[in-house]
Amino acid sequence: MDLSYTQNLEDYHLWLAFAGQATGTYIDIGAGHPVADNVSFWFYERGWQGLVVEPQADLLALYERLRPRDRRVCALVGAQDGEAAFHRVDRLHGFSTTVADHARRAAAFGAAVSVERRPMTTLASLCAAEGITAIDFLKIDVEGGEADVLAGNDWTRLRPKVVLVEAVAPVTGEPTWADWEPALIAAGYRFALFDTLNRFYVAEEHPDVFARLPRERADWHAVRHMYEIGRAPENPVHPDHALARTLARGFFAALPWFDDDVLSAILARGLAGRSDADAILAAMPDRGSEAFRFALGRIACGYDGGQIHDD
Repeated sequence: MDLSYTQNLEDYHLWLAFAGQATGTYIDIGAGHPVADNVSFWFYERGWQGLVVEPQADLLALYERLRPRDRRVCALVGAQDGEAAFHRVDRLHGFSTTVADHARRAAAFGAAVSVERRPMTTLASLCAAEGITAIDFLKIDVEGGEADVLAGNDWTRLRPKVVLVEAVAPVTGEPTWADWEPALIAAGYRFALFDTLNRFYVAEEHPDVFARLPRERADWHAVRHMYEIGRAPENPVHPDHALARTLARGFFAALPWFDDDVLSAILARGLAGRSDADAILAAMPDRGSEAFRFALGRIACGYDGGQIHDD
């Protein structure tokens, strides 16, 4: 069974619209993580490629490692070229936004919010710079800035077959499409589907795609869902369970061979986002001490052949 990576079957709905098309292109604005909750990864996995736009550099860097065929732009997309304030929501990166009110609501979940100035481009300028004149689908998920992204396109030049736009406000879930749908309809796009989170539109010149896109959300059980399969080492039904278990064994066996910088980076990742990070650090031997090295040895010996286990 196919695996959906999205929140709400967005990738599966698009796949139905394109009837299993072997190759294609996309622009993914507000791309987020390259795999989790990602609309375009389903297509990349099947041979497509496109342009991903994400203002959070740490997330965008993962695309270079995991999706090297995609072109990448680290910027905001809006109604005009220049720069804008970007409210970065720590840990809950999907809530990061150019809309201050939305960031404040996200902070209610306990996440820290920082503000930084970031470059902004319009969709029209972006396509001109990248030499893009035609794509199969455009996905926009920018936590409240969707109207500005749509306003910055030249719909006479770039006409995606399908436009997918997040259509409810972050946190509150209030409908937002009244702010931008009339302009999209006026540009020659037909509304096709509201999946309770996003609205799908199809260019009038592609009635075949319009006919294939469902009018109602598909059966939830038509695919497996990424969030349902959990972490790979822990869940035997995860498609990468065996690989993850093997990597984990190798990782623990190799612990004594990692240098201090690598160990520090690994620990920082392990502690990221934990409310009890200080308590964990306090209970841990000082890095660089003999006690810390002894701990690494005790962990590694269960995997490096020092201890014999029947597994």
